[in-house]
Formats: sequence, structure tokens, C-alpha cells
Amino acid sequence: MNASRGVTIADVAARAGVAASTVSYVLSGKRSISPATAQRVMDAVAELGYHPHAGARSLASRRAGVIAMMLPLRDGMHLPVLMQFASGAVTEARRHDQDVLLMTADEGPAGLARVAASSIVDGLILMDVEVRDPRVEALRRLGLPSVLIGFPADAAGLTCVDLDFTAAGRECASYLIGRGCRDIALLGASEVVYERRTGFAERVRGGFLARGEACDHAEARPCPDDDPVSVQRTVKELLAARPELTGLAVHNEPAVPHVMHALADAGKLVGEDFHVVVIGPDEVGERVHPRLPSVLVPAERLAEIAVGHLMRKLDGFDVPDSTLVEPQLTVR
Repeated sequence: MNASRGVTIADVAARAGVAASTVSYVLSGKRSISPATAQRVMDAVAELGYHPHAGARSLASRRAGVIAMMLPLRDGMHLPVLMQFASGAVTEARRHDQDVLLMTADEGPAGLARVAASSIVDGLILMDVEVRDPRVEALRRLGLPSVLIGFPADAAGLTCVDLDFTAAGRECASYLIGRGCRDIALLGASEVVYERRTGFAERVRGGFLARGEACDHAEARPCPDDDPVSVQRTVKELLAARPELTGLAVHNEPAVPHVMHALADAGKLVGEDFHVVVIGPDEVGERVHPRLPSVLVPAERLAEIAVGHLMRKLDGFDVPDSTLVEPQLTVR
């Protein structure tokens, strides 16, 4: 059974083994429903392709005029950068007379099914994509027009946009090697980001270590936390374990000033006998002393590309399956 055959709320209720009112409560959020029951309803919605009012909207030849942006505010995510993504999406959406619904809760596949079933949005931008992201299969089942900012391991049938983070990691290692560093390290994203297997973090690490094979030694460590004490302790432990270390790449925006303090405390002269390069917004490298070279994460541009692709999909045009933005390193 599918939406084209007139799937009703009663069909969803029968598939999930619940009352029709329960389906209504789950989709509207007007009454608390147990997680297990809510998941059964969402699974049924996805399996049947239930889209309430889709027929009426089609007959009126109208869209909702809203796209959703699933941007979960999870541990290890840097809020200022996330807001740049949101700003880029809103700005580009307004050019197409669309509004943006920000979904900041970590709702997973159930959140996708709820939004698709409500018919309040025309399409979806999905962020913080994991290598084995459970939301991906839900996207395929639901058939909701979508664009991912990020790449899962299996991107077949999806439209994905991102910075080429593998190349960004490689570019950072190349910069350090070009400064004569033979022993280099990457201080990466927070541990929780790697535990979730977030795609961009893994790709930076992979690119850095692959290029680092040209050195005497290269390694990558997660940042245990973003607080000053934890970051500085990690840097000092790294320096103690690796006396020959002369180059460090930092892929953790809030950690950069704390890294610089730790290096200064250790007597390292950044830019002279020790080199640092960062991945993040330009201001991250500009607001420390000395100013640092950086690989920009073009958050607003990526969001604009994603929204542009989504609007073309909604208008029936083909878009590339994969769009990778080449990283640019600014030397200061």
C-alpha cells in the first residue's frame, strides 16, 4: 500500500496496532505517547507513505512554502558554526519565497516520519550526518525531497553536499609538512563526535593521517572536552609524549585559544619553532596571537547550495548526487 492509493490514518493505525486517535496524537504531539508506541506509529507512517492532506495540496497546485532543516543541537557541536548554516539556509530559502523550520531536537528517524506525515514542509535539509546514520533509510522510505549536508557511508539515491573534509585534513598536514614539520598531530573534534561516527570528523582524520604518512610520525587525538582545563591538559600530555612534535592541526573551534595558551606555557613559539593550523571559521584563526592559518568551513555557502539543490528538486530538475566544495587554506 502507498500514498498514491489513498492511505488513511486508519490504515496507519491498523498497521501499528493502535487506535486512530493514537496516530493523531503522535503526529500532532498534543498528547504524550510512550516511546515504543510512538515508534510503531512512525514506522507504519514510513512503511505506508502516509501524507495527510497531500491530495488536497496537489489539487490546489500549492506548496507549503516551508522547508525543514534538521540541525540537532547535540554534544560536541559548535553553536556559532551551526547558526552560520542556519543563516545561510534561511537567506537562500527567502530568495525562493520559502520559510525554514529549524528542527533542533535529536529526534532521529521518528522526527523525519513525523514531519513527512504532517505535510507542513515541502522538503528537508539534513545535517550532522553520521557514517551509519539511522535517518538515511527513513529518508529513502519516506520519499520526502531532501538534501544532506554531509555524506553517509551509503549515499546511493541521496543528494549530498559538503566541504571536502578529507582534502581539508590532507591540506592541514601538507601545510605542516611544508613548514618542515616531521612530527605532526591532529587535535580533532570532541570524543562524543567520534563516538557517534559523525562523517566530517572521520574524514578530516583520515585525510590528515593519509598525508601524514610522509612524516616521521603522525597521529590524531580527539579533544576530550571544550573546557580550558581539559584542552590544555591534553596538549601538555601530547607534548610530553611526543618531544619531537612541531606541528599541530586543530579541528575544534572552541579549543583553539586554550591550545595556544598551553603551547605558550610549554615555551613553544608558534610560527617559529612550532606550527599550528586550524579548521574552522576565519575568525577562529584571526582572534588569537599570533594569527593562525586556517581552512575555512564555508557554512553559509554549503547551506545555500543545499537549499538551491532542494528547490531545483522540488521544481522537477535534476541535481548532482554529490557536491564537494574544495577546501581553501588561508595563510596568515
